[in-house]
Amino acid sequence: MNPRIILFDTTLRDGEQSPGVALDLKQKVEIGKALVELGIDVIEAGFPITSPGDFEAVKTIAKEVKGATIAALARANQKDIEVAWEAVKYSDSPRIHTFIATSDIHLKYKLKKTREQVLELTEQAVKYAKSLCPDVEFSAEDATRSDWDYLASVVLVAVKAGATTINIPDTVGYTVPQEYYNLIKFLVEKLCKEGYEEELKTGKLRLSVHCHNDLGLAVANSVSAILAGATQIEGTINGIGERAGNAALEEIIMILKTRKDFFEKELGYTPELNVNTRKIVPISQLVSKYTGMIVQPNKAIVGANAFAHESGIHQHGIICERSTYEIIDPAEVGWTGSAIVLGKHSGRHAIGFKLRSRGWNFDDKVLTRIFEKFRHEIKDVLKKIDEEYVEGILLDLFLEREYRYSLVASQVISVCSGSLKPFAQIEIEDRKEGRKVSIGLGVGPIDAAYKAAAEALGYSFDKESGKKYIKLIDFSISALTGGTSAEGVCGVIIENEKGIRTAGLGRDGDIVIASIKALLKALNRLEAFEEKGEFLKNQVLSLKEE
Repeated sequence: MNPRIILFDTTLRDGEQSPGVALDLKQKVEIGKALVELGIDVIEAGFPITSPGDFEAVKTIAKEVKGATIAALARANQKDIEVAWEAVKYSDSPRIHTFIATSDIHLKYKLKKTREQVLELTEQAVKYAKSLCPDVEFSAEDATRSDWDYLASVVLVAVKAGATTINIPDTVGYTVPQEYYNLIKFLVEKLCKEGYEEELKTGKLRLSVHCHNDLGLAVANSVSAILAGATQIEGTINGIGERAGNAALEEIIMILKTRKDFFEKELGYTPELNVNTRKIVPISQLVSKYTGMIVQPNKAIVGANAFAHESGIHQHGIICERSTYEIIDPAEVGWTGSAIVLGKHSGRHAIGFKLRSRGWNFDDKVLTRIFEKFRHEIKDVLKKIDEEYVEGILLDLFLEREYRYSLVASQVISVCSGSLKPFAQIEIEDRKEGRKVSIGLGVGPIDAAYKAAAEALGYSFDKESGKKYIKLIDFSISALTGGTSAEGVCGVIIENEKGIRTAGLGRDGDIVIASIKALLKALNRLEAFEEKGEFLKNQVLSLKEE
């Protein structure tokens, strides 16, 4: 079989049919161009007959998106095919994709036609499409629930009428890998017996597959089809589409790339792809952004956790050698940054790795103390542990005696309605300049308290104030215990104008006071780091003997 695998993307057609998704023209064009950058061979731009908007979208994509074949979908009738051609003919490489159902259940209940009538419509549709466009794809809708011998008859009619790509869709996600393999193998053998073996080998005739994910098998079925002789794979970015979606193209791409050894052994050749895999994550995020369909964190390849490691054992392995727990280099698919995620299961190696990657040098005794404090003060408190919190522990070990600020007293008044705003009065002990008192108004009690604390210490959350500017990067509140008297914990991350970030945790039965304590902790660390941080980073830190 021909080793070149054609990737057919239907994100802009089948993907947009996902409930709640509506892409505008600009978004479609941008996604289309991103698909070309990824290396997609065929882009199904839409179903032009369905609406004037869809017609214009296909027409615009055909004109503006260069570097891939642009396909338009059409039912097996003259009107659909005419409209599809009018939309797609502006492409440098146009394709008409026409289809009709072949399963008895569709023939009886949807089409209300006989098998003979469908054979006739198939021939007419493909011949008419071929008279307009040299590149014609024919799909036998609901192929996997069709009678195999009848399906083969339809396929042969379409090929003889001029179709150069024959698609065998698993329209309702019904088949399973071995069954699908057998079906594709059956059709390949039928075509070879009819004299099309050379066309299949050279790629002049291709068998394509379009799998839905109703049973969670879309990708597995697609891979089985390749092993059986399919040389075009249809799918979408992130696997979006009708119902449970389509085969996720990014997964198929990386299966073929990562397991070249397996396909070489099974097929006798390595399936070739013309793909820039580093574009996978960017286009995944683009499609997610425009469709509003969030990628589940544990989604293969493009999920936020796909290459994230929190377990201490896994983190240790990754730090020693990436391949211990990763079969793909995250950078290869477009991920950036560290795959080590700090959490309650993280160990010493991960803590040390994170701090050393931020420029700190220290001996084992320091790491042991940091990890002890991490275990007792942070890991069971925060679900998401940013690096700044661990760096804060290190700063505490060497700079805590120099911290300036502590909370003396606070009074915060909230209001339920009317023109009055929440009010806060804060008294802070400054070891260098004595006690400071200030007031603040805000949209809520914590906002008022933060403005009062910042005012007392000469800071401001307003960049135009002329005071020392700080930005609140992250803010979280949670309860450590149950009941109405639960102890609350607040975590904050702040950033100064130089881009230096520090974090602070505060605990108290009053969540507003916990929030103030967290802010003061972060400010203490910020000022201490500004004064001594760079000096410490140039040392190999070691604790004095106690």
